[in-house]
Amino acid sequence: MEFGVFVATKIDDWQLIQYAEQLGYDRAWIPDSQMIWSDCYATLALAAHNTARIKLGTGVAIPGTRIAPVTAHSIASINRIAPGRVFLGIGTGHTAMRCMGMNPMKIRDFREYLRVVRALLRGEGVEYTLNGVTRAIRFFHLDLGFIDLEHSIPIYVAANGPLALEAVGAYGDGLISIANERPGVLQRHLAAVREAATRVGRQLPATFHTTALTSAVVLRPGERVDSERVVEQCGSQVAAALHFAYEVRKFTRNEADVPRGFEKVWQEYCDYVAAMPTPPEKRYLQIHNGHCTFLMPEERRFVTPETIRASVLVGEPDELIAQIRAAERAGLREIGLLPPMASARAVFAEFAEHVIRRY
Repeated sequence: MEFGVFVATKIDDWQLIQYAEQLGYDRAWIPDSQMIWSDCYATLALAAHNTARIKLGTGVAIPGTRIAPVTAHSIASINRIAPGRVFLGIGTGHTAMRCMGMNPMKIRDFREYLRVVRALLRGEGVEYTLNGVTRAIRFFHLDLGFIDLEHSIPIYVAANGPLALEAVGAYGDGLISIANERPGVLQRHLAAVREAATRVGRQLPATFHTTALTSAVVLRPGERVDSERVVEQCGSQVAAALHFAYEVRKFTRNEADVPRGFEKVWQEYCDYVAAMPTPPEKRYLQIHNGHCTFLMPEERRFVTPETIRASVLVGEPDELIAQIRAAERAGLREIGLLPPMASARAVFAEFAEHVIRRY
């Protein structure tokens, strides 16, 4: 099992990634969300220059805001600074696009995007289509060291739906999912990925990686799950789960799909969104305020013992270790923590001391 950190991408706080390395974390994932945080590749460059061991990558890159050759060259540029320590995490762009009131990339286009990026990162030429025009492209000047393709850059794909899982099987070196899924979900997803790989004549690498995005709070003896300290350390992740579920539900139009653990607060949250003063056509500007960064005071009432347990890992050290070992037996290879920005150092330090060092 590896342990990773997802950080709020703040360019002048790259030291947080250096701190995670010092604590013993294996990976740092830097999100790409242009309306919320700093630029991920600029932040990665600073982190790459100032670390020596920790693996670095996007968590996750957004295809709808950068064309495929740009994403490939950007991550390959970071690989020049930290050769062999770099990976590309990528997804269709739920939050990054919905913060602008737009939908994530369609799976058909996403699959094509992955095809182009994968070929370029292998140093191959590839047919690429832009604005209806298809041309052969390749990187120039590979011998001059502008980018590094000699050290392989694995592609980890965020996916949950069947078509996205097929894209992972065709082009991915790993799968990114959300933690606290229902039992058996990861095994079913991995089976779907393997089947998709077989259909395209591909065998998944032995190093195929599986990561679960979550956060974690180490309870003190006798501490309540919804104590104010716990809420401070995980409230933004709980709220982000609500933001995501609300937007996905609106996108899929599946009114019956209420996220597990949120049943008791779901209708109240929907009423809260409906009563927002922002006009409905611009409501996305209010829904995502604080997303994965801090907890809006108005959303505190939705952070309950049930929603906390449904969103993050929480418990005393032995309980957390037991949960993680169960996930490892199910095929998970990494736990990634995304705490609120103000609590990140405390969360990373407490988890490292009480869980990682004992695992």
